[in-house]
Amino acid sequence: MFRTTARYLAVASAALAVTFGAAYAAGDGMSADGAGMHGWQRGGMMHQLEALHTQLHLTPEQEQKWQSALATMKQNHEAMHASHEKMRQQFKAAEQQPILDLDALHAAHQQAEQQNAQLREQTETAWLAFYDSLNDQQKTTVSTELKRHFARMEARHEKMREGWEKHHDGAAASSPSTSQ
Repeated sequence: MFRTTARYLAVASAALAVTFGAAYAAGDGMSADGAGMHGWQRGGMMHQLEALHTQLHLTPEQEQKWQSALATMKQNHEAMHASHEKMRQQFKAAEQQPILDLDALHAAHQQAEQQNAQLREQTETAWLAFYDSLNDQQKTTVSTELKRHFARMEARHEKMREGWEKHHDGAAASSPSTSQ
């Protein structure tokens, strides 16, 4: 049971790092387009992150860890963006060939995925070091904000699912029946 709880907390902490960290970076002029952030999320998330940062009343040591995690995240975000652009250029070059070399494209994609996984791990480790430096009251504040964020994500997911089902059911109803 303890292992499950510890894993859940680690995942939640990593979610904090990725969710709030990406929003914070997006507010500093970074493009969030390639990192899973949608344009409509940037403004609200940035305000939430700034409010959270203010609420935490960080000590100088904690602030240093925050800034370190932020710098790591920004650097890794830029590296992932460059990797994505490189893959895009490789695909464009491959399109010029009469026969696609799918093995080469697959190998390049796998390499990029491995590099990106390492970069994500570095970012998560940096944010977890920050989270681990918080006291219980600060962790409670972060936990409350994460739970609110997860609830909003779930509500958006449910709304998307309902829209998909509505579209899917509508398309099925409008298609002619083949069993006449």
